[in-house]
Amino acid sequence: MNQKTYQEMELLRFTTAGSVDDGKSTLIGRLLYDTKTIFQDQLRNLERLCLQRGEQLNLALLTDGLRAEREQGITIDVAYRYFATPNRKFIIADTPGHIQYTRNMVTGASTANLALILVDARNGVTEQTHRHLFIASLLQIPHVVICINKMDLMNYKQEVYESIKNQLKDFIAKLNIPDISFIPISALQGDNVVEPSKQMLWYNGPTVLYHLENVHIGSDENLIDCRFPVQYVIRPRSDEYHDYRGYGGKIASGVFKVGDKIKVLPSGFTTTITSIESPDGSIQEAFPPMSVVIQLTDDLDISRGDMLVREHNQPTVSQHIDAMICWMNNCSLRAENKYILRHTTKEVKCVINEISYKLDINTLHRIENATELGLNDIGRITLKTAQPIYFDSYRRNRSTGCFILIDEKTNETVGAGMIRDV
Repeated sequence: MNQKTYQEMELLRFTTAGSVDDGKSTLIGRLLYDTKTIFQDQLRNLERLCLQRGEQLNLALLTDGLRAEREQGITIDVAYRYFATPNRKFIIADTPGHIQYTRNMVTGASTANLALILVDARNGVTEQTHRHLFIASLLQIPHVVICINKMDLMNYKQEVYESIKNQLKDFIAKLNIPDISFIPISALQGDNVVEPSKQMLWYNGPTVLYHLENVHIGSDENLIDCRFPVQYVIRPRSDEYHDYRGYGGKIASGVFKVGDKIKVLPSGFTTTITSIESPDGSIQEAFPPMSVVIQLTDDLDISRGDMLVREHNQPTVSQHIDAMICWMNNCSLRAENKYILRHTTKEVKCVINEISYKLDINTLHRIENATELGLNDIGRITLKTAQPIYFDSYRRNRSTGCFILIDEKTNETVGAGMIRDV
């Protein structure tokens, strides 16, 4: 696999979720092991560690990197792993199953194209299954695969698989998940992970790897609403390029082409794109998630935090935000608290106006008159920013519809927000 081919391959980001001991880390370890994407030194270290512990090859230890994780046999932090097959390259976020680590799951799932949610065939559907499906829906993850794991411990019975599918039907109907699939697996034995299971001939669907390699993600990006948050103004200090002025950043959504007429926010000035440059040289068009430098016809006052958009397709510009938020800090969120809001490349101060309600994730019921949101709580809030920001609803545009809140004193990220429809 030459480097150019690797760079051109499509990237799929996916996250794993499930209750404690459902086999998330084992599934990822099995994927890495069976696709032969583990380095030899990693494999030798794993074999030595398992020998010291007096156990067979434990593939879960490939992702459980913290000492506390290995000692307790659980996942605590989000572990990222990278691997590739001849068809596609992957970034995996292995997230914790414990209720108290909901914030870690939100972190790992925030950029995912797909979520693998594991269900232990012995235990069936649990509260955590509902919780993780709801978070996948809230974060607008387009594709969800429910892996019914440990089928080997249930003698690979089809009725166990069908029973769990039926248990989930009513709950899934309440959620906004456009593409959902079910796969019966045994991560420990490798059934239906990379190779089809010889024990479950009644199942004629794809394996986990085949689904990951072939799920269509090309239409997941918003290619309609042109949004380019300016990250950096490039002015080289050399005689050769003394007239050069470019605007660097990552395309959030839409397709930008040389010759397009665009508007700059917040100034409202219009101008034309004269060139687009990528790491590989000049190109005629750019689309998400490409990082590019755009040059414009006119010398305008543009700085970090400004946004290039189409003249007749503009985001909402407002200081008032209505959002769902996942709270990630031990210090509770309350009305009138002040934070720094980071949205795309812009940072502004903000104040919390109101907590509209808190969600009971297990029942999807709203808890009205909530006065605060604690660690791992999810609720609806309204806030006001010191300056207007340019946003779309999260449902329409994941890139310009999300933000984080930062504590002014500690500089900690304390909340992750998803802007609701205006």
